[in-house]
Amino acid sequence: MFTLARESSILVSCPKGMAPYVALEMGELGYETQELEAGVRTTGTLHDCMRLNLHLRCGHRVHYRLKRFGALHPDMVYREVNSIPWEEIFAADGYLSVHSSVVHPTISDTRFPNLRIKDAVVDRFSQKTGSRPDSGPDEGKGVCLFLHWREKKAELFLDTTGIPLPKRGYRLNPFRAPMQETLAASVIRATFWDPADNFVNPMCGSGTLAIEAALMARNIAPGLLRESFAFMHLSEFDASAWQQMRTEAEAAILPRPKGRIIASDIDPQAVDAARDNARQAGVEENIEFTVCDFRQTTVPEGKGAVLVNPEYGERLGEADELGETYQAVGDFLKQRCAGYRAGIFTCNLALAKRIGLRAERKAPFFSAKFSCTLFVYNMWEGAAAKRGASA
Repeated sequence: MFTLARESSILVSCPKGMAPYVALEMGELGYETQELEAGVRTTGTLHDCMRLNLHLRCGHRVHYRLKRFGALHPDMVYREVNSIPWEEIFAADGYLSVHSSVVHPTISDTRFPNLRIKDAVVDRFSQKTGSRPDSGPDEGKGVCLFLHWREKKAELFLDTTGIPLPKRGYRLNPFRAPMQETLAASVIRATFWDPADNFVNPMCGSGTLAIEAALMARNIAPGLLRESFAFMHLSEFDASAWQQMRTEAEAAILPRPKGRIIASDIDPQAVDAARDNARQAGVEENIEFTVCDFRQTTVPEGKGAVLVNPEYGERLGEADELGETYQAVGDFLKQRCAGYRAGIFTCNLALAKRIGLRAERKAPFFSAKFSCTLFVYNMWEGAAAKRGASA
């Protein structure tokens, strides 16, 4: 009998640049990992996939491998997929969606192999049960499959996540150009911030960085914010085991952050949006929101991280206007943030030079279609008096 309780390859996918942080948190959960360009591999069962979906902050999807096979053309994919006992994996009256990553000389449009996979599954059900599942693009409705096909080698996975993990469910108000939740979590990890310390986020926008920091500081598993995952539509889904995982995660939540979490923006509408989103995430009371210029942001005594995601000038002429802002951010860090680690996330390397500080490290990331960099600065040196007024 086919079973998802057997150990198999698990692939946690993520955008380029984020794999080191996905691997870090998977290691903290006790998994041995192999980093890829846009993902991290480990081994485990469906139970492990459930656990990873609950706890991962930086990964996008958790895939459990069903089969690895050679494939020269889509008809071979059909035959291999059709041989899998789908009637043992999910119900004949269920729903199926398929997505893929394909690099093959015969394929110019991934919709074709996706369709062949759907046909293979549906035909199998018709042959074995006389019924057939519905299919379509809705990843939040039922079972999800993922095909990874490179030249002559293919792997078929159960996408146990469905709707990607960045969609935590708390962003009621996106405001302007919000940072994706998993990117925010990865950027925070890249600063090596200790969740027991202070976290300061000037120019907070819709509040994603501050909210992700608050979730980390209180040890709130991000999967607790979601109601459903694709694995819940599998025949072997163990609802009692899932509830036990959630209960244990809820018991591990801290009542409040150990340090202060501060978020500010000069735009009142941004602060209102950030507060609404934090309320939805259950951490509104853990973040100190202020409407002010970034230079007036409170920087508490002690240590922690200051993380800024300034505008980077997408349109012609904007970058020149922002040069003074980046220079002022550098002055703010030098004058107010002694004892902190600082991070500036930007997609404009020319503007980053205006900060006027030597970066301790530069971490590459991708945000939508843009290549971005997190510049990390060590502000340990400098007299505390240089900070100016701070609470």
